[in-house]
Amino acid sequence: MNQLEQLSKITTVVADSGDIAAIQQLQPTEATTNPSLILQASQQPEYQHLLVSALKGNEQNIDAACEQVTVNFGCEILRHIPGRVSTEIDARLSFDTEASVTKALSIIERYRAAGVDSNRVLIKLAATWQGIQAAAQLEKLGIHCNLTLIFSLAQAKACADAGVTLISPFVGRILDWYKQNQPEQDFFGAKDPGVLSVKTIYNHYKSHGIPTVVMGASFRNVDQIRQLAGCDLLTIAPNLLLQLKDSTDPLPAALQPQSTHSPATSKALNQAEFLWQLNEDAMATEKLAEGIRKFAVDQRKLEQLLQNLNQQS
Repeated sequence: MNQLEQLSKITTVVADSGDIAAIQQLQPTEATTNPSLILQASQQPEYQHLLVSALKGNEQNIDAACEQVTVNFGCEILRHIPGRVSTEIDARLSFDTEASVTKALSIIERYRAAGVDSNRVLIKLAATWQGIQAAAQLEKLGIHCNLTLIFSLAQAKACADAGVTLISPFVGRILDWYKQNQPEQDFFGAKDPGVLSVKTIYNHYKSHGIPTVVMGASFRNVDQIRQLAGCDLLTIAPNLLLQLKDSTDPLPAALQPQSTHSPATSKALNQAEFLWQLNEDAMATEKLAEGIRKFAVDQRKLEQLLQNLNQQS
């Protein structure tokens, strides 16, 4: 049994990709997308039809066309997986709760129009205070959310307070920050600060009986994945899934849910407490802001790609 098969027995494996062919080949349970992954896939000739169809009726509204592109990719991905797909809202709405809710509802309506049950869609939002509050509203409407760009326990606690379905704490981007800021340190294996962050969040959730599930994300190498085997879900890029598939070494569970006899009793964070705790964590503050900016850049590139295609037709 290869390591991907072993991992699949203890963790829900999610493909972190907009590449439908790769998803079809690797057969994950679920899939996640983001503006950067959608942009990459949109530049491949085999997916041009998804852009062309998104422009139909939206020639004068590139924002609507972009939204439809993400849904088109999501619908195609759902044809090849049994579980859910995560579709991210425009990163430029990360500090606007009302606009985030409106955008999420629009995305869900597009999925429903395509015949997709909303239970198969997770709306991805950046884990800013405003994004978390938007998720709280959406969850009350029965729309499940995936809170992304999580780099701190404060973000994870606020997401739990909001009752979100799933969170995506990042691993690789945390390691990147520490390697840049503390180049003399050894961060391999169990010392990896990204791995330690996810373990801390996972153990906090399980020990407090928090139902929100944890999906480790942003992996730089397969060792990080092995260190988190047993996590509720792991979203993994196709190249790393292939590396796992090529190895038959044993892959034991590194995380075990801790039994708990007491529900979460910690006081919910208010906005001031959340912002202060986030501000106290330089890495989390910087990586959250950087992640939002990068997704916004790729969102604009996707809009330009559609604009160019629209002018050619």
